[in-house]
Amino acid sequence: MIAHLACIMDGNRRWATKQGKPPWVGHKAGATTIKRVVKLCLDQKIEHLSLYTFSLENFNRSEIERSYLFDIIMQQAEDFLLQFVEQGIKIKFIGNLSLFPNGVQKVCKRLQEKTINGTQLQLNFLFGYGGRQEIFAAAQLLAQDLVAGKSITQDVFESHLWTAGTPDPDLIIRTGGVERLSNFLLYQGAYSEIRFSKTFWPDLKEEEILEFIESSVKVQKNIGK
Repeated sequence: MIAHLACIMDGNRRWATKQGKPPWVGHKAGATTIKRVVKLCLDQKIEHLSLYTFSLENFNRSEIERSYLFDIIMQQAEDFLLQFVEQGIKIKFIGNLSLFPNGVQKVCKRLQEKTINGTQLQLNFLFGYGGRQEIFAAAQLLAQDLVAGKSITQDVFESHLWTAGTPDPDLIIRTGGVERLSNFLLYQGAYSEIRFSKTFWPDLKEEEILEFIESSVKVQKNIGK
């Protein structure tokens, strides 16, 4: 079994368009899928789940859509909180939270604080995240270490990444039919198995995820022979 599953949750807006509904309806439907994936991880004893929730590129969307997105995030966070605490889930937001409105920042910090003792699953929301920006930020800190005369190693570099302390993903799943990483975990995904699905994120089912997990485990076992 894998230890870390990562997902690029693509297709919410196209799902909504297909239904003849506005984009934010798709984002709300996508939140239900998050619950399904979290339950799967708990059932399968997967220790880490990382979700590409809001990329730095997403800030280029219209102000109206961003506003609805932020509202949905805050509403869903409150709905999820009790469930996450009961399930023993630890929440971590990875990215540049300072880019978000104060209300969103407060909700994120509250979620992290209230779930800090969770031991069953670490759920990472990549929020205000970009892989290139993460690597650049780590390089800046490494340069400061060099100026200060500190020893420079790969471990030191990795300790400066926003994901420090989280193992690299064993499997990355992207829904929505697009086959690229889109600035997601570029450093950490160097040896990850990657699976692309044509299914829009709101329609992703447990059976498809389990098929991806099974195939990725088989590949790793064959490599190890």
